Amino acid sequence: MREVAVIGVGITRFGELWNDSFRALGIEAGLKAIEDANLTGREIDGMYIGNMSAGRFINQQQIDALVADYSGLASNHIPSTRVEAGEASGGVAFRAGVMAVASGMQDYVVAAGAEKMTDLDDSLISSVLDSTSDADWEASMGITFASLYAMIARRIIHDKIATREEIASVSVNSHIHGVLNPYAQYRKAITLDSVLHSSKVADPLGIFDCAPISDGAAAVVICPLECARKHTDSFVKVSAVTQASDTLALFQRSTITSFEATRIAAQKAYEISKIKPSDISVAEIHDNYTPAGIMAMEDLGFFKKGTAGKAILNGEVAVGGGKLAVNTSGGLKARGHPTGATGIAQIIEITDQLRYRADKRQVKDAKYGLAQNVGGTGSAVTVSILEAV
Repeated sequence: MREVAVIGVGITRFGELWNDSFRALGIEAGLKAIEDANLTGREIDGMYIGNMSAGRFINQQQIDALVADYSGLASNHIPSTRVEAGEASGGVAFRAGVMAVASGMQDYVVAAGAEKMTDLDDSLISSVLDSTSDADWEASMGITFASLYAMIARRIIHDKIATREEIASVSVNSHIHGVLNPYAQYRKAITLDSVLHSSKVADPLGIFDCAPISDGAAAVVICPLECARKHTDSFVKVSAVTQASDTLALFQRSTITSFEATRIAAQKAYEISKIKPSDISVAEIHDNYTPAGIMAMEDLGFFKKGTAGKAILNGEVAVGGGKLAVNTSGGLKARGHPTGATGIAQIIEITDQLRYRADKRQVKDAKYGLAQNVGGTGSAVTVSILEAV
């Protein structure tokens, strides 16, 4: 197996992009990534596109062909593949691209993700998101995606894993960093009190505990590590990309205060990369709902059970606050969450941190970075570890 590098990245602004089509967003991100890699596009021999639900959001299937076509790569007849794993679609697309390059089957691959969510009304958007839960045993019974995470939050509080204030601090931390990210949907800091007293979505979670509905696209170019320096001196090594799954329905788990798929994927990633959680200096975690942020930091091994919330509340995971900086992009909560693009956007933030291109949110002496992308309520998880070269 060959070692793999990320040599180019491209991302659009995330938000309610009424005047931008799905096609335009995908083209913008892809062309930026190819330009950043100092390629012409003729070298690309494969594409993997993460997308959760274009069929329902924009009534368009075969977006793999659409993206290849409007990126000008269809004339080369390269294989283009759409990847779907709920909100983990981007992370799985990245893993697919890495495996293709590592195996030797392809040399220069674009791994991308895109979603155009705001063309529907709120009730229809919610129904699409709810479809990532078990349709027979959860969604059909009236359980929403938000209410599943509300149940998790209640159990976290009941078991004294974290307080309500500590759960809310996940959102505060993301917004601190979102202020510094020019591509973020929300570039405004919020207070703990604002989160705690925001309009209820599913008790105890309020609107500021939840990631927004977003449009956007992101793309990276990957190639064999041995070829990277032919094109750029600014690249990072992919040390590990792992994936794990779990039951689709939350009630089938032995616990709902931990995502076993995250724990297993992280354990494998640390084994492959030969590093420890304490070696990670910057992490992008999947904080679509604030309790997910608490669980992620403990499942990934950054904090012992019951201690992550206190660390977040005390500012220990903000840039400059401690050994580990979390969600320096603003996370899903502040950067935005166009579902198919999220996993790739996380890879871009880690790449920029390791290439020292993160400007005011730069983490000092960043050597290893980790990205965790989650589908459903932990039914699909990818963990990627990147290394500065």
